[in-house]
Amino acid sequence: MTTYDANGVTLEQVREYVWEIPQDGEMRVPARVLASESLLDEISDDKTLEQLRNTTHLPGITDYAICMPDGHQGYGFPVGGVGAMDAENGCISPGAVGYDINCGVRMMTTNLTYDDVQGHERELVDSLFANVPSGLGGGGIVEAGIDTIDEILARGVDWALEHDYAVEDDLRHCEDEGVREEADPAAVSQKAKDRGKNQIGSLGSGNHFLEVQRVTDVFDDEVGAAFGLTEDQIVVLIHCGSRGLGHQTCNDYLRKIEQHHQGLLNQLPDKELAAAPAGSQLAEEYYAAMNAAINFAWVNRQLIMHRSREVFERVFDRSWQDMEMELLYDVAHNIAKKETHTIGAAAHSADVASGADPRADETERELYVHRKGATRAFPAGHPEVPAAYRDVGQPVIIPGSMGAGSYVLRGGEASMDLTFGSTAHGAGRLMSRTQAKDEYWGGDVQEELEADHQIYVKAQSGATVAEEAPGVYKDVDEVVRVSDALGIGDKVARTFPVCNIKG
Repeated sequence: MTTYDANGVTLEQVREYVWEIPQDGEMRVPARVLASESLLDEISDDKTLEQLRNTTHLPGITDYAICMPDGHQGYGFPVGGVGAMDAENGCISPGAVGYDINCGVRMMTTNLTYDDVQGHERELVDSLFANVPSGLGGGGIVEAGIDTIDEILARGVDWALEHDYAVEDDLRHCEDEGVREEADPAAVSQKAKDRGKNQIGSLGSGNHFLEVQRVTDVFDDEVGAAFGLTEDQIVVLIHCGSRGLGHQTCNDYLRKIEQHHQGLLNQLPDKELAAAPAGSQLAEEYYAAMNAAINFAWVNRQLIMHRSREVFERVFDRSWQDMEMELLYDVAHNIAKKETHTIGAAAHSADVASGADPRADETERELYVHRKGATRAFPAGHPEVPAAYRDVGQPVIIPGSMGAGSYVLRGGEASMDLTFGSTAHGAGRLMSRTQAKDEYWGGDVQEELEADHQIYVKAQSGATVAEEAPGVYKDVDEVVRVSDALGIGDKVARTFPVCNIKG
């Protein structure tokens, strides 16, 4: 058997691109890394493998903890991690969702071509930057009182529809139609609401961005047509989350769990994995608050899309409807959802290798599927895929760096068996923000992108550009190649940046 040793962790190769840390000691299940050897070399450079192994200690974790090809070190739970905990006898962990609840991406298609945009790049990037709030702190498209915040938390994108920031098709092309009905605004603290009320419709900072892109390749004509994608087409990609409201919500519940479930916390190897037992009051309250923050993030991205439509109208002097600026899909990257999956001990590689029937012990079970820096990737025919895409599979959007391509995939047939219906969420970082600022100078990065690739970048500071330089990230082409080879997310199209705004 092929093995891989890294920092005291030994992985065994189960099959091509699937590596397993065998169950040992206090581990409740094995852990799996989905990666090529070149990606595994990068994943093993930090504490990702240690964090992945730590997640296997969470109560009720099922089958195995999983790290996607873009995995890297996070807070407690690795970014690129997927863990499915029994919803009756397991737990829910705010740390396994992350601070930026429903950080996610949405892509908007247009009928514009790259030729239509050439010559307008500078005007477009300047206008988007002037009209879409970004950066740390306050400032949004909508400033709301407490009643409005509560409506947004409860209703999600339906609130935006009522106030003319959305059309019906926007809801139909959003994960869960843009609303988590289990949301309860009362479970979100006043402090969190205060942090969010002036940030509705804003990018924030860090790796969040709005990027105008051109489609360079369509790999699957049939699925590409179903998604409305053609070569040389202009699309718009928005990446952001729940801003200060989501961060505060995560922090609030981590502190509450530390106070009320210290016994469980003491059993875990990392306090950042703090979890509330399924069925407990705190588990129910966190789930309700998390769903409310999810709704907030969907409204946030919806308002940014609305403002982007207005900017395109002014720059190109025609209505957004004439330019067919339609939502392709919006999908969450940091989330825990109750989902029903087929699970069973015989699905483990050791049982399969011994000749056991891999279906013998399978059962249907409701799970809290935690995806932290991972994308839901349900295949064709799954009832939770929007009707518009059910015949071809759920759209999956995987952004690369601002100097590399991004990808549109569709949920793969193998995803339900291998990854609880999940795939990667991006390229994945290679270096910390501090290291990036030591390695790169923001102004140089901007100049090189424009001179070498005709990519126009505008940001609140040069430090932000340095932190997000192309060299900071892994090879998104390799991440997507592994996803496609495993059948968890199939390549549909590739895009390349035209202009990008950042906080």
